[in-house]
Amino acid sequence: MQPATNLKQKKLNIALVGYGKMGKAIEEIAVQRGHTIVLKIDINTMDQFTKENLQQCDVAIEFTSPHSAVENIITCLGAGVPVVSGSTGWLQRWSEVKEVCDQQEGALLYASNYSVGVNIFFEVNKRLAQLMNPHTEYEVTMTEIHHTEKKDAPSGTAITLAEQILENIGRKKEWVNEQTVAPGELAIVSKRIDPAPGTHIVKYSSPIDDIEIIHTAHNRKGFATGAVLAAEFLQDKKGIFSMKDVLGF
Repeated sequence: MQPATNLKQKKLNIALVGYGKMGKAIEEIAVQRGHTIVLKIDINTMDQFTKENLQQCDVAIEFTSPHSAVENIITCLGAGVPVVSGSTGWLQRWSEVKEVCDQQEGALLYASNYSVGVNIFFEVNKRLAQLMNPHTEYEVTMTEIHHTEKKDAPSGTAITLAEQILENIGRKKEWVNEQTVAPGELAIVSKRIDPAPGTHIVKYSSPIDDIEIIHTAHNRKGFATGAVLAAEFLQDKKGIFSMKDVLGF
């Protein structure tokens, strides 16, 4: 599959559903890439979040909160508009959203993190876990650090990393959002420190040595660029996709 970064893209009319710091960062990248923001939805402009207005858009990019994401996505799909969603903390309702997408014959691209670097990090994390699986002398732990405005803990990115580890480290059965000494539990320690945009650490420790992989975001630009690449990828498509599709992994 040819990655979106290599595709010739048409200029898109974009709806931003969520116009906080992330929405503004996405707007900057989208405009730089020649797209037009025709709709900006936040708590003060919900009256504009209508089917008629959405239908003037080629794609919606949704970055809101765990409490409003599902309804926002369903509204966009109901208007026949493809959705790129980066909200985290709502995946317990994934089957509901998937069913609506299927019924509407719509298009949805979800990622816990849109950064190209993070998605490469995901692939490294999976491979490292596979290599470490037979080496039971190593204990694996995780740490994630974000700004104090982040509403969910652990982060969606941390959950993705943890689930990859659980799939590949047979002795780990579940993750917990705290320090633990239980052998079947994978500890995720969440820290909220300003102005950190996001750091994720996976550490394997043994009595002999440590192995760590770390991803540190310096700003929101990587997330915003990936979200716009996802929007470009989603044009003229039907179904459910991820950043693996966008990047051609």
